[in-house]
Amino acid sequence: MNPELLKKLQKITEEEQAILDGRAQVERERYTSRRDFVVDSEKLLEKGKLIEIRPHTRFVHFPRHRHNYVELLYMCSGSTTHIINGTQTLVLQTGDLLFLNQAVYHEILPASEQDVGVNFIILPQFFDRSFRMLEQENVLRDFLISTLAGESAFAGYLHIAAHDILPVQNLLENMIWTLLEKKPGVNVLNQTTMGLLLLNLAMFAEDVNRTASGSREESAVFTALKYIESSYKNGTLEEIAAQLHMPPYTLSRMLKHHTGQNFKQLLQQRKLQQAAYLMGNTRLPADAVLESIGYENSSYFYRKFKEKYGCSPADYRRRQAHS
Repeated sequence: MNPELLKKLQKITEEEQAILDGRAQVERERYTSRRDFVVDSEKLLEKGKLIEIRPHTRFVHFPRHRHNYVELLYMCSGSTTHIINGTQTLVLQTGDLLFLNQAVYHEILPASEQDVGVNFIILPQFFDRSFRMLEQENVLRDFLISTLAGESAFAGYLHIAAHDILPVQNLLENMIWTLLEKKPGVNVLNQTTMGLLLLNLAMFAEDVNRTASGSREESAVFTALKYIESSYKNGTLEEIAAQLHMPPYTLSRMLKHHTGQNFKQLLQQRKLQQAAYLMGNTRLPADAVLESIGYENSSYFYRKFKEKYGCSPADYRRRQAHS
């Protein structure tokens, strides 16, 4: 991280100074007015803002809580230990990201002065522009959206080690700088930056939730979704299961549990998504589209396309041309 930016984030806050002076616990009133500890965006965000940042409060145990917003924690330096849903222990190292949706329970063990993390407080509507940037439908995009929205059977969090993904580091530093400087009129800029961040994570992140104990399933699901994304034409359950060293039926069951669809259904969904993209964005004839996505049975393809999009591929192209 840029040394000047890190220096700003390392400064002892008023809240932290009170803790160092003897306050034994966090001041709940800063975060919530409710009896149960749900950190309230209205306490942390100025009216009308969709995103804000604040350095993670160090030197004290942050008790079990939830948020009424999406939280992204980025570890700028050092490390912090997190307990998710009372059972999963995660250690965030420098460069790690942790997305938490509104359903997950979260607590954090005390951190030292050199353990600098930044919390992004993000209202769900902030992601509207960002998700539109992921314009080509794919199963990994759908997975990210459903998990962040709390509509997935996934664990409710995404822990991604991104210390070696340079574009991710640069994009996060850009957002931190912009929000710290409080420049006016930068909401669209930050939403666009978040969209680029999600694109880079979908493309370059190798796995998710890998370091959590008992999280082999989440890592396998993420890897399988990336496989489907890139190998939808000729990919097979047996091939990706062999790469993951597990029986095919086990992997398919995991996918069904976490996404609502088995491998075959996800592969078909990805083929149809790619077909829709090609029909809407190229002049390829339908037969060429069919071949490019690996379908051999044209009548089956046309039937499944109409079931998903409510029209034939040709009608879909005409609609896209006039939209």
